Amino acid sequence: MRFTFIHAADLHIDSPFAGLRLKDKDVARRFADAGRRAVLALVEEAVTSKAAFLIIAGDVFDGDWKDVTTGLFFVRAISALHRAGIPTFIAKGNHDADSLMSRDLPYPDSVNVFPSDRATSATLDAYRVALHGRSFPNRLTGEFVETYPARHDGWLNIGVLHTSLDGTRGHDGYAPCTIDDLRRFGYDYWALGHVHAAEIISRDPWIVFPGNLQGRNVRETGAKGAMRVTVDDGRIVDVSPFALDGARWAHLAIDISDAGREEDVVARITTTLAGAHHQAEGRPLAVRVTLIGATQLHNQLVARRETLEDDIRARALQFADDCWIEQLKIKTAPPPRPAAALSSIESLDLDQLLATATEDPEFSLLLADLIETIKARLPIELHDDLLAADLLKSLPSEARALLTGALS
Repeated sequence: MRFTFIHAADLHIDSPFAGLRLKDKDVARRFADAGRRAVLALVEEAVTSKAAFLIIAGDVFDGDWKDVTTGLFFVRAISALHRAGIPTFIAKGNHDADSLMSRDLPYPDSVNVFPSDRATSATLDAYRVALHGRSFPNRLTGEFVETYPARHDGWLNIGVLHTSLDGTRGHDGYAPCTIDDLRRFGYDYWALGHVHAAEIISRDPWIVFPGNLQGRNVRETGAKGAMRVTVDDGRIVDVSPFALDGARWAHLAIDISDAGREEDVVARITTTLAGAHHQAEGRPLAVRVTLIGATQLHNQLVARRETLEDDIRARALQFADDCWIEQLKIKTAPPPRPAAALSSIESLDLDQLLATATEDPEFSLLLADLIETIKARLPIELHDDLLAADLLKSLPSEARALLTGALS
């Protein structure tokens, strides 16, 4: 017997595109339903490909709903699978744990939500498949995997688990375990969730993160979707990712070391942006552009960053209404020059003046307070962009470039 099933995770339905909302409300509205479009694409793919079943390994929702329409949307989507005769198996994760959700949903009979008090097994006799899973009762971090049951001999065994594994992938530690811990169960496939980057951890047994269904910020770039798993004669013979996202993020690092004029920089950005827009295949695209390299234009670019950002943002909209520059970052550096070649402005010891200012304890306290004030007003997804230590370290060079560029 040959069949396929789909392994998805981290749908985070109605999770906001926080960074875009702060920069342009019209663009944010066009991105806002990308997560829902991704869910509908998942359902459509399961139906058209005649998948045997669907697994969702945690975080269907981003948290308790702001209103009931979020829950009703998912019930409507999952009911289409029920009508097609495709069962769904769900394990709740840290975002939609029992303790965080104030309401339950009336799912169709074909939906199996694993309980949170213990790990249980569900079987599909027609395919001789046994699925073992457990939902999160709360945002727990303690022992969890140990409660999973023994394998069903003679069946294809699948473990459904929302976990950070060993915590080395940059995500908070939920249901921590090791690859060896999972191997001891003798399951054929571990359908994991929680880590938003798709990765096949192991092929013997298969231990797989499908990544999240829809990228939510500029740290979640590239195609997002789910895994299609092919089973032949009781053995998994292929695991392949496929894209489902309704919008896409990109981070373009562009080396401008050999650019002689600002016009050359804009032309290079535009060309690179055109390639990223093509790769998005018609999806709305949000792009962070970071300029790198040693260039004589460094001071000028720092001083004119906002003007340049507006320029390339306008050029991006020439590709499509939904091609948006999320941010322009200037990470270039001035080329080394002998002291004799410095202009009168550049020969000022700005470095010493700025170093004296930044070493002043009162200045450091003032800056730290300002950073915390800004962070308090920002969504948590943007806090990584305001690391106090990084700001203090980069201030002198950025301030020097800004002053020199403005004065000249």
